[in-house]
Amino acid sequence: MRRAAVDLSSSLPIWSIPPDLAASLRRAFGLGWEVVHVTGRRTADGDGSGPSSEVVDAAVDAEVYLGWGISAEVVKQAGDKLRWVHTAAAGVGGSITPELRSSRAVFTNSRGVHADPMADWVVAAIGFCARGFHVAVAAQREGRWARGELTQLDTPIREFADLRVGLVGYGGVGRAVARQCRALGMTVRAVRRRPRQARRRNLVWLGGPDDLPDLARQSDVLVIAIPHTRETVRMIDESVLALLPRGAYVLNVARGAILDEEALLSHLDSGHLAGCVLDVCGAEPLPADHGLWRHPKVFVTPHVSGVSGGFWAREMALILENIDRYKKGGRLRNLVDMEFGY
Repeated sequence: MRRAAVDLSSSLPIWSIPPDLAASLRRAFGLGWEVVHVTGRRTADGDGSGPSSEVVDAAVDAEVYLGWGISAEVVKQAGDKLRWVHTAAAGVGGSITPELRSSRAVFTNSRGVHADPMADWVVAAIGFCARGFHVAVAAQREGRWARGELTQLDTPIREFADLRVGLVGYGGVGRAVARQCRALGMTVRAVRRRPRQARRRNLVWLGGPDDLPDLARQSDVLVIAIPHTRETVRMIDESVLALLPRGAYVLNVARGAILDEEALLSHLDSGHLAGCVLDVCGAEPLPADHGLWRHPKVFVTPHVSGVSGGFWAREMALILENIDRYKKGGRLRNLVDMEFGY
């Protein structure tokens, strides 16, 4: 009997697999498979909160593991039989351990599943900045009528059609952002690791990592949507921020480690940057005494840009297709390159 361990319960209801969908996984694997569902609710964030005794028991001799990332301990428990690991997250975090690398398993993630709601978040954040809502929110907290600030050009009010959007990253999220921004009349440019392998639809220009300075110079809004890897840590640093046009905005829906937050605060304080909207931070939860909380030009959301009632429909479509491919010996969708980390 072949074993599949399903560890997709979560302490957060939106990330916990509904019972009817859990049953559909059992049917998809079919005869000859023992599908063990972990029911204990854990943190569905990156690699989860570490293996519980229930997870360890489920993983013993598992050929397939479906979860929120995978820890080294679970890889060890699965042993030599492990052949396929899938994470319901897009980021692979610390899942790429020496244990996983040395196993015989392929690793798939959920990149693209969160693309549409994250693009919605980006467009909402652009509107928030371009129309001066951050100024209005701050004034409301003080009980102050800020019409003068918003009509006397103390705060630049921009039309979407005048905005140049720069995407750092042009994967599933970047493509969804480009599609929505272009539909609203914005001009969109992007950089990605392998520009020759991507279609340029909705873009006026697509470059590689070495073109990041050129992208920054031409971006009224810089959107960070690139995976977190060794190469991308602090990719958006002082030198990149300094190249942004005066009055530009920075949006981050990727990972906090990619952005130099101290350099960001410095450019906000100097007046060079008009503001930023961050869904991710270097430390999460963001400490109560962190300068980002109280800065008048900063708006923070708590890592929720991907939250959507449509998540499980898209996630299950991916998993079920890959189960079918796996059983037929085909190539799985969303294979992770363990060398590059996404």
